[in-house]
Amino acid sequence: MSGSLLAGFWGLVAGIALLIGALTGYLAPVPRRVIASIMGFGGGVLISALAFDLMNEAYEQGGFIATACGFLAGAIVYTGANVVLSRRGAKHRKRSGGQQPSEAQQPGSGLAIVVGSLIDGIPESVAIGVSLISGGSVSFAAVIAIFLSNLPEGLSAAAGMKKAGRSPRYVFGLHTAIVLISAVASLVGYAVFSGFSPSVIAATTAVAAGGILAMLADTMMPEAYEEGHSIIGLVTVVGFLCAFVLTKLG
Repeated sequence: MSGSLLAGFWGLVAGIALLIGALTGYLAPVPRRVIASIMGFGGGVLISALAFDLMNEAYEQGGFIATACGFLAGAIVYTGANVVLSRRGAKHRKRSGGQQPSEAQQPGSGLAIVVGSLIDGIPESVAIGVSLISGGSVSFAAVIAIFLSNLPEGLSAAAGMKKAGRSPRYVFGLHTAIVLISAVASLVGYAVFSGFSPSVIAATTAVAAGGILAMLADTMMPEAYEEGHSIIGLVTVVGFLCAFVLTKLG
């Protein structure tokens, strides 16, 4: 299998957790406190993967300047896009407690949620594709971390969409599309950046990492803390530790 197809495959594997989570969140009455705990665990997993896998890999390849500039750029781009989309109804796209507006309450919010969900998932997928370039094989720690974090993302988002009155066709169609686009983003990430210098690859990895961390702070952790309160700190630490172990074993 070529590198591009392999990158697309692992992007699909990590992304399919979104659909699994969405099916669970829409069809099963999962308590909000449980959703929050899973969200906190997934946040801890991603933070650990960023710190010990993606950022470390970027630094070893491109040094401090390329890594720092890429990291900040990723956060700035994500935050700017998120601000625009939040004003159009996508602010609570990962919330499970009825905060999401319906189309009647805010026309155009459905499209904003679609675009917001895409910008949440694309940095993760690009990071998977780029990890194949630098290491010669995929970073299994990153794939597992993204898979584990995608489960609660899909679960919480689908539960919130159901409460906002969005149809099963909308919810599952959206998450299926994101899964497919995640695979394409991983494939493109590998194909586009494989010919670039180590510094550019490092900066790209850091851009993805910055976008992921900004997404965590803006969308995942608020949901986790609001519903889970005092236990979320512990659950997040457990998720961080699990990913740390995976990174070291890998």
